[in-house]
This record gives sequence, C-alpha cells and structure tokens, in this order.
Amino acid sequence: MDALRNWSAPGRRAELIAAAWKAGETNVSALAEAARISRPTVYADLRDQGIDPDHRPKGNTVTTTFAPISLEGLTGSAHGDGDVLREAVHRFRAEHPDDNKAGVQEMGRLMAIHETVGWYNTIRPKLQEEQAARAERDRTLHLVEIRWEALADPNSRGSFLHGHQAYVRAVHDARAAIDAWKEKAIPATEVPFAWDRSERNTAYEQIVAAGHPPVEALTIDPAAVAEQLRETLDQAHARRKEIVAETLGLAQSANQ
Repeated sequence: MDALRNWSAPGRRAELIAAAWKAGETNVSALAEAARISRPTVYADLRDQGIDPDHRPKGNTVTTTFAPISLEGLTGSAHGDGDVLREAVHRFRAEHPDDNKAGVQEMGRLMAIHETVGWYNTIRPKLQEEQAARAERDRTLHLVEIRWEALADPNSRGSFLHGHQAYVRAVHDARAAIDAWKEKAIPATEVPFAWDRSERNTAYEQIVAAGHPPVEALTIDPAAVAEQLRETLDQAHARRKEIVAETLGLAQSANQ
C-alpha cells in the first residue's frame, strides 16, 4: 500500500506541463492529449506556473541548418584556402618588403584564422545536431512524467488502460530519444582543437565579433550520460509497473 500512497505527488501536473513547455513542447494540443486534460486546463496550468502560453519561447527553437563561415576569405578548407593564403602573404610582403619578421607574423596570423575557422565549421553543425537531439530527448522524458501523472489524476479523460498504453509508448519513445541523442552527441566530442597559440584565440574572437554564435566543445561522456538516463528511466518504469499491477489487482478484488 505504501507504493499506492506514493503513486504521485499531489499537484505535480502543472509543474510537469511547465517543465515540458520549457523543454520545447509548446504544442498545447499535444500537452492536453498527454496529460489527458482539456486545452483550457493546459492554459490555466501554464499561467499558474508563471508562463504566458500566448508567447512561445523563441530561445527553445533549435536549428540544424548551418552555412560554413569565412573570415578574411578563409574557410578552413585545406584545398580552397591555399590560394587565398598565398595571395594574402604575397600582398603583405609587397607592402612590407623590408620587414621579414612582420611577414612571418602575418603568415602565422592567417594560418591561425585558417585553422580556427576550419575547427568552427566542423564543430558547430555537430553541436547543433546534438542540441536538437538533446531537446527531443528532454521533451520525451518530460512527456513520460506527464503521462504518468495523468494516470494518477481521477479527473483525467479516457480509460485507465488507454492512458497506461500511452504512458508505455512514451517510455519507449524516451528510450529511443536517449539513444538518438547519444549518437549525435558522440561526434560533437570528437573535434579536438588546441588553444595553444594566442593567434588562435584572437581568430576565434574575430569570428564571434563578426556576429557568428560562440561555440563550446562538448566535454561530457555521452555514453555515460545516456546510460544514466536509461537507468533512471528504467528504474522508475519498473517501480511504476509494480504500482499498476497492485492497483489492477485491487480493482479486480473489489469487483469480485
């Protein structure tokens, strides 16, 4: 009976709906279907949590499109940048014919731009794909909680079995989303770059100053994070299966 008493913490529906909204699930109909409540109730729950449902959070929009950038004509391409580098160095030396040291420094500066832009053009699309997969992962995990909470709500719409089936599907979807995120996250950790020269830091500052979004290498262990998320999800699901089995057993006894 202790498990039944801990079926769900009272009043969590609005909290869970707000969490799903912040994770990127801003489709009111989808939230209403998951929670087995009406659309007006979703709007009310969101407003109770301090969220204005009439204003979708733009910051949660994840884009996976990326156009490679260039800086001073350099794209980071091993083939395409060769001519650009040679022309730039030739032009600089023509303007500074008696300053060999400055010519060497200019070559180093241009090479740093070439290397840093190449790293940026390689890692940013991988990070965008990881971010999109992470948003989907978090969205599905929140929907698992919403669907479970709906089972505990006596005022929710539809039959218990229908709601439980939707919950089980949500668990399977969340598992798939965790695996999909891991597959996108691993490549984002495999783009090494050494910030061992001040010219590279300067080149990166130029990239950001030109209006391109800053990027930060992914330093987590995707396999370990995915394993922990799956373990947490599976443990909760196993505990909930016991609760459901006991609930159905009590219901059958009551009907005999």
